[in-house]
Amino acid sequence: MEEEATRGAHHVQSLERGLAVIKAFDAGSPTLTLSDVAKVTGLTRAAARRFLLTLVDLGYVRTDGKYFSLTARVLELGYAFLSSLSLPEVARPHLERLSAEVHESSSVSVLEGTDIVYVTRVAVSRIMAVTINVGTRFPAHATSMGHVLLAGLPKSELDEYLERASFERLTSHTIVSADALRAELDTVRANGYAVVDQELEEGLRSVAAPIHGADGSVVAAVNLSTHASRNTPESVRGELLPALLAAAKRIEADLAMTSSARVS
Repeated sequence: MEEEATRGAHHVQSLERGLAVIKAFDAGSPTLTLSDVAKVTGLTRAAARRFLLTLVDLGYVRTDGKYFSLTARVLELGYAFLSSLSLPEVARPHLERLSAEVHESSSVSVLEGTDIVYVTRVAVSRIMAVTINVGTRFPAHATSMGHVLLAGLPKSELDEYLERASFERLTSHTIVSADALRAELDTVRANGYAVVDQELEEGLRSVAAPIHGADGSVVAAVNLSTHASRNTPESVRGELLPALLAAAKRIEADLAMTSSARVS
């Protein structure tokens, strides 16, 4: 009663009930009888029957006369939402899950010119001298996400980048030549990930993985960053990398769904 009292005059109860009927079906109960649906939703049998038969007419539910189940058309309801999501919105919940799992900061970036640009980030601690926000830029040659993004470029675009990049030395570990970077990128392609050990800032280690689009191209990179006092290069690969690669696959799966929604 209290919930009903808080609803505005605009509330359409029939829509609420129709959605409740759809949500009555789940992985544990993919097939239901009319009585089952009435019991789960709290509707009368007559009301449940009207909603079910309307959903049958609309193509969202199928029936053999006794049992009811959802059709694939209900996916359209989710696609409408997914197709409106941008890369940061798709990636954000996966970064939150990843950072909660490994207790390290995670980020997603894209390549713009000779820099990477952060598009979303979940920080669990401050480990860099500078504050990183959405829009922060770093030179691609000195970052794990930059290495992943550069490794995914077509040869002509990589050659163009190598001609334009300044290769500024940021630490004693920074790669500062086109030949050395090209060799490192060959390793990144072969491994499917990049580890950068204190090339951007002393004490900072990071590992990055590619995020592929529906066409297989690298559209972004996701990383984990840690302080050298907490993780060795070996523990970065052994403990952080598996969780990172799993997160990258989950982001790719969601991006594929948004792409399917846009073309369907």
